[in-house]
Amino acid sequence: MKVAKEDGYWILTEPYYKGWAERHQVKTGDIILEVNGVKVDYLYDLKYEHVIRTARELTIKKTNGDIISLKVSLFDIPQQFYYVLIVPFCYFLLTLFITLYLYYKQKNTILINLLILFILTISLAYVSSGAASRLNTLGIIINRSSMLLCLAILMHFLKIYFEFISLNMNLKWLFIKKVNIFYIFPIISVLLSIFGILYPSTHFQNSYIILGLFFFLLLLILGIIIVGYFKYKTPQLKILLSSIIIPFLPFLFLYALPQILFNKQLMSADVCSLFLMLIPFSFIFTQLTERIFDMEYYISRLRYYFNFSFVFTLWLLLGLYFLTDLPLARLTEIFFFAFLSLMALFYIKERIDYGKRKILFSTKGDYIHHLYTTIDSIGRVVKIEDLLARFVQEVALQLEVENVTVLTYDFYTHRVTLNAQSQAYMQHIDETLLERLSLGDIHKTDYFYLAFIHQDAHSKRILVIDHRQSIYLKDEELLWLELLLLYVNNFIENTKMVEDLLQQLKHMKAAGNQELSWLNKLLWLRFEEEKYQLAQELHDTILQEQLHIAREMDALVHAKDIEGISSQLVKVHEQLVISLNDLRGYCESLKPPLLDTLGLNAALEKLVQKINKRADFLLIYTMDRLYLEDERLNLIIYRLFQELLNNALKHANADTVEVHLLSTEEGFEILYTDDGIGCNMDDLLRADSMGIRGMQERVQAFNGKFTLDTKVGEGVTIHIRVSEGHHTPSYTPHTLKRPLI
Repeated sequence: MKVAKEDGYWILTEPYYKGWAERHQVKTGDIILEVNGVKVDYLYDLKYEHVIRTARELTIKKTNGDIISLKVSLFDIPQQFYYVLIVPFCYFLLTLFITLYLYYKQKNTILINLLILFILTISLAYVSSGAASRLNTLGIIINRSSMLLCLAILMHFLKIYFEFISLNMNLKWLFIKKVNIFYIFPIISVLLSIFGILYPSTHFQNSYIILGLFFFLLLLILGIIIVGYFKYKTPQLKILLSSIIIPFLPFLFLYALPQILFNKQLMSADVCSLFLMLIPFSFIFTQLTERIFDMEYYISRLRYYFNFSFVFTLWLLLGLYFLTDLPLARLTEIFFFAFLSLMALFYIKERIDYGKRKILFSTKGDYIHHLYTTIDSIGRVVKIEDLLARFVQEVALQLEVENVTVLTYDFYTHRVTLNAQSQAYMQHIDETLLERLSLGDIHKTDYFYLAFIHQDAHSKRILVIDHRQSIYLKDEELLWLELLLLYVNNFIENTKMVEDLLQQLKHMKAAGNQELSWLNKLLWLRFEEEKYQLAQELHDTILQEQLHIAREMDALVHAKDIEGISSQLVKVHEQLVISLNDLRGYCESLKPPLLDTLGLNAALEKLVQKINKRADFLLIYTMDRLYLEDERLNLIIYRLFQELLNNALKHANADTVEVHLLSTEEGFEILYTDDGIGCNMDDLLRADSMGIRGMQERVQAFNGKFTLDTKVGEGVTIHIRVSEGHHTPSYTPHTLKRPLI
């Protein structure tokens, strides 16, 4: 409570906990006589700050002359009990659990270790704040030093974090390199706190000095992140900046500014300070998302949740404001509770929907299951006409309609190929509508549902569902039909390609052309070459190691010196473990496990780390995040990276190697350069290098461009470009850059 000295008495001017004061009839103007059995005049703290902080017993003289004694128990002020004891204790347990989890799951990484120290220091500062506010000596020292220590650790964390993300992006640390100098700040805090205890008159001046240091460090950290974000525009720094600024907003706009401008707070400082506790946990998100999550995706998700939750919560708050007489402070608390609850609800609902994505509930059943079974049924057909007949049959069965047919619209005659059923339909169908229909379109008319199936150079196929003005397809049914149409369109395209290929092979065979046997021979030789290379690799490495281990074991079996067997077995065991690790490496090379689990970028990151351990050159690389429709391209990109980096290890003899994976509007690009020994282009072509040839064939298989430029002593430059949806392979020749054919 705030007090002021008037006429030799200490008068109560403002109780901090007004609810407690009202319950005990303690009012402004009452005279405080004793605190904890000590006369007020002997409380040395009042000389420097007119605030009573640590009262367990009070003797008060009322304005009418009555003298009353009050005992302040722990539960008299519930909000203090929760905010000073229960919440900090729970927060400490939560941080302890999370830091132990991080420690055991992510060992030997300096970023994780700094993050653990940062979280524990924040927790320590929060737990000690209650004791410090009651002027407990140990609480003051711990609270002040941990406040500055957490920011010093955060500065250290940021420097290492910049270095970490600079592996993928060209980022530079924007401040002094020796950030360890900031660890002197908590030491200064401890010394000032001890000095304030020895000389109480300096206690509050020391508080202002420590707060000034805290403010200086905080502004410095924010400045580094803000300048870094506007300079490099990376989502990592955007998340980092948001994770610091957003938790400060409730404290700033709901407590600090209203208190300064209107001398009235919308929310108490105790509640607002809880938002600051989100800062360390947001850093966990920023650290782990580098390896596990698609950060841009989660930023967009949070923005999506925020917009919906904020608008609805604001609407709810306006309704409560006009329909009830709740105070503004309580409405603000309701707003935050409802807002955060809705954010959590949207997230949980999305996760549940994703888990149940194979189920769309309807009165007719599970449409997604029907889609799977229909696709499986249609996929077994090998002829287009049979495919369309099966498709019509499945649509009629699943939608429970009788009249379903396929019309063929000819572009040259602008007419529909008529049969008995389609002739009856044409008097109700607008031909211009048939021309406008495109992939994915489903159009409802007065008599029919018309849907696009497939189009080639001569004609367009249209699905007609006669609803006879009596049925209405639900959203689930339209979604099912739309997805099925996309699959059928792809089925027809693939079936036509297979039919064309079969026709070509039949003509070749009928004409006695030897290219058919040449094709079989080529495929057979390629398989044999791959098997030979794998066998040679295993023979030269794993097999030799296993033979050596077998000889060692044979020697041990016949050894007469029993005492030395144990130590020799340990060596054999180590050799066996090394051999198994090599074998695992070959398996990962043949089938990279991270590619299917964590995605392309994680698999490439591990590949680069493995190359870095073996390389004696500086490897500079960047990897854009790709969003490719054809998932097979992920494996192609991985194999290209693998071959490029292995060639750099074996043949380049370079000081610097650069490889960049770039996203384009239609696909991707890979740019590789090194400053190695290079080679003569003609020699390279004559050598028929399987590595280069393999890369060229992979790129050609997806209709991409593969260009290589090299000269003796001038290194190698390779440019690969693949665009999805391009069907004609092309190569771009250059005076110095010659495509490999």
